[in-house]
Amino acid sequence: MDLKLDGKTALVTGSSKGIGEAIARGLASEKAIVIVHGRNRAETEHVAGEITAEGGRAHAVTGDLTVDNEVERLIDEVQALAGRIDILVNNAGGSGEPEDWANSRPATWAAAYDRNVLAAVRVTTRLLPDMRKAGFGRIINISSLAGLMPPAGRPDYSACKAAMNAMTSSMAKAVAAEGVTVNTISPGTIRSARLDARFREVAAERGVAADAGWETIEQAVLPLFAEVPLGRVGTLEEIADAVSFLVSPRAGYITGVNLRVDGGMLPAI
Repeated sequence: MDLKLDGKTALVTGSSKGIGEAIARGLASEKAIVIVHGRNRAETEHVAGEITAEGGRAHAVTGDLTVDNEVERLIDEVQALAGRIDILVNNAGGSGEPEDWANSRPATWAAAYDRNVLAAVRVTTRLLPDMRKAGFGRIINISSLAGLMPPAGRPDYSACKAAMNAMTSSMAKAVAAEGVTVNTISPGTIRSARLDARFREVAAERGVAADAGWETIEQAVLPLFAEVPLGRVGTLEEIADAVSFLVSPRAGYITGVNLRVDGGMLPAI
């Protein structure tokens, strides 16, 4: 299926590694022009360079999205490199220091909200006016299943992702008539480098051979972390594929949706 992304320009925040990197690579494979963003210049330029070497089109930009002036500079740089942005994927954020209700501090919540929610607001409010004026735009907010199924730990992170879900719903209603769609993707248990390392560590503690294949490790460890009806963790590519479809012109009648890519973990429709 041709997703009709050839020539569309996409900014993917937090795309120097992990889910964001996979999304950037996926969009580039669909012939979109991708702006790779990160805070570490070497890592960011490495990803953009690999995309270009593989025949894609990519630029690298760096900046701290929790600082207003940095965001202004970054967006100016993005527009100078690639012109108007058609697609924005708000992926930057993540959890900070692990806290629970025994030691959670207001300062941790404030920092998490700034890093996850306000960072997305800063970038979106700069790019949204041009999308509305052009009559086309795609915004994807990368949330988490934690926003729908909050665990006992890291309550600040779950609350931030729930806020992103609400932000998506509000924005989608505000701009739907102007050709701009806004959707959320909520990943479940996904095989990132961090998850891979943690699974292998736990597997070793349970006596699984160090040279065991991933499927053996996965089946030994996954039940300790999550009940996934599909019986496996998701892949980065599966998140990227979902994003590529939702940002395409083919998904023009889908807005205000929170798409769970979770292997059926949420026990509800």
